[in-house]
Amino acid sequence: MSVRKMLAGIAVTSLLVSMYGTALAKDLVMGLIPAENNEEMVAKFEPMRAYLEKKLGRKVKVFTATDYTGVIEAMKKKRVDIAWFGPLSYYLAEQEAGAEAFAVGVLEGGKSTYRSIFVVPGDSPAKSLMDLKGKSVAFVDPASTSGGLMPTYMVKKATGMMPEQFFGKFTYAGSHDAAELAVKNRTVDAAADNDITYPKMLAKGLITKESNRILLESSDLPGSPLVYRGDLPADLKHKIQNAIISAHKDVKVSGYGNIIRYDAVKPADYQLIRNMVKELGLRKEQMLK
Repeated sequence: MSVRKMLAGIAVTSLLVSMYGTALAKDLVMGLIPAENNEEMVAKFEPMRAYLEKKLGRKVKVFTATDYTGVIEAMKKKRVDIAWFGPLSYYLAEQEAGAEAFAVGVLEGGKSTYRSIFVVPGDSPAKSLMDLKGKSVAFVDPASTSGGLMPTYMVKKATGMMPEQFFGKFTYAGSHDAAELAVKNRTVDAAADNDITYPKMLAKGLITKESNRILLESSDLPGSPLVYRGDLPADLKHKIQNAIISAHKDVKVSGYGNIIRYDAVKPADYQLIRNMVKELGLRKEQMLK
């Protein structure tokens, strides 16, 4: 090999090493769906963001959007590396952006599952889902699991109709707390929420059991996962997962609900969601509104 070729080879290798090092030094961006108002979501995840930044030795920034689809699109465009999704929005991010679930928050009491609920005003005469026929009802977001997919599934199973057909006026509130406040303020006759936001709002005095009564609840849903883009370097994904599931040993962990730790999960743990989407015959366009 000539000296010129050898030097050229060294130059190319040095450039590749430099580019790889730059890629590794790139800031990580964490996306958060607006299950509650964005300021509250950012505040809840701040301790974990700061911990992850320290543990990985690189800047971790937070990205929020006005709806669930905004975070999914940001991951698709590689503007988000890690994200907190609900089970359905994770499924959509898996389809759209190659997302992979890697951790789930474990709540006080040791469970990682949660439930969808229907809530009505305390003095509502409704005793069952059938009593909401023709009424004004708000779900959370088309890409929400407990505020979209599961209540849709419950309505279809009980009535044979989709929500748009069964209810009189059907709307999306945009977030779980907004759905609860719509019931409290009587702008709707009922709303879908979950058993994480409801007790949190009770504890804060934002609603009461008299203003917002649980009409019924669903069966268990797999917990909302932390995910990363599938095309991130394998060693980086490994470091991120290890940092998250070990976090409770070093800091008081935080997240959606009263989280005590994060456990590892796999994409296969969310097959229930894929099955529900298939059974309902939902198209991507219906969930990514």
